[in-house]
Amino acid sequence: MGQQKVRKGEDLNAVLLKKYLQQNNLISSIESELFVEQFTHGYSNLTYLLQIENKEFVLRKPPIGAIKRGHDMGREFKVQSSLGTHFLKVPKMYAFTEDESILGSQFYLMEKVSGIILNYKEATQRTVTANDYKIIANTWLDVLVALHRTDYKEIGLSDLGKPNGYVERQVFNWGKQYLKATTTPYPAAVKVMDWMEKHQPKAYDHCLIHNDYKYDNVVFKDDSWQEITAVLDWEMATLGDPLMDLGTSLGYWTVATDHEFVKQGIPSPTIFKGNPKRSEIAKMYAEKSGRSIDNIVFYYVFGLFKIAVIAQQIYYRYQQGWTTDPRFANLNKAAELCCTLALKAIQTKKID
Repeated sequence: MGQQKVRKGEDLNAVLLKKYLQQNNLISSIESELFVEQFTHGYSNLTYLLQIENKEFVLRKPPIGAIKRGHDMGREFKVQSSLGTHFLKVPKMYAFTEDESILGSQFYLMEKVSGIILNYKEATQRTVTANDYKIIANTWLDVLVALHRTDYKEIGLSDLGKPNGYVERQVFNWGKQYLKATTTPYPAAVKVMDWMEKHQPKAYDHCLIHNDYKYDNVVFKDDSWQEITAVLDWEMATLGDPLMDLGTSLGYWTVATDHEFVKQGIPSPTIFKGNPKRSEIAKMYAEKSGRSIDNIVFYYVFGLFKIAVIAQQIYYRYQQGWTTDPRFANLNKAAELCCTLALKAIQTKKID
């Protein structure tokens, strides 16, 4: 995960932040020097590395101009705190506050987990063999299956979501969010929304789901790739259909034979030799979890549409001038492409 100096307009009030750290017994003196860097990974919540008194903390807060519902730091903090007792593969949580007078929004602090975050850039800088990628895919998938087996009632997360009617609500809500964030209408998006409305499953399982599970949201312990120490970015976690989780993961799972613009728009180490194809990942999940993947095209289409909407929402914020991050300038094209890919999957009835 790369770091950089803090982007203009996204800096933190060091005086108030140090006061908060001291009040929560995380540092001994407000006179101590604080070093702040911003993580470049991620397109949604703002994430910072704080270094003070030979300690390191990670701070998460919503982006400027974001709606609170989609960037609920308290929810993210609660999920990880609860999972810390059973699922275990989460960073340690230190403190959360709704007091917006400190940094202009709610935020929370957690430990910095050391290890390898295998984003595209990291993968290109390492020698990762085809055999390594087979191990990586297996380890990564095992953790997703383990999460889906976690008893959310036992860890106090029964109120995290409403599993009944989950799929129907998701199809409706993501469609509504797309329409709200539209800058230029995409004909493919309208066709995909219409198809999902008509082909959504009526009966399905439910469990705790992450909703953004991909290689660069997990921390591998080392380059043996056999253990994941933490899963990151829990902002969209809820109770729902586990295959919706898998579908989102498949949406991000670009492969070498995909269109060049797809690979650029969703840069992922999954394009490298040794990674299973999307259909193979789906089959592996079915074998590990015991769940049927007969309706996998729907879940893959939904995953792509969801990624399209997220990209479109960020582009909308960029167009409004709420963020100046240059990475966001072409996200409208990525959104349109995801809708085109979803339509292709519908027409071919294939996810590869």
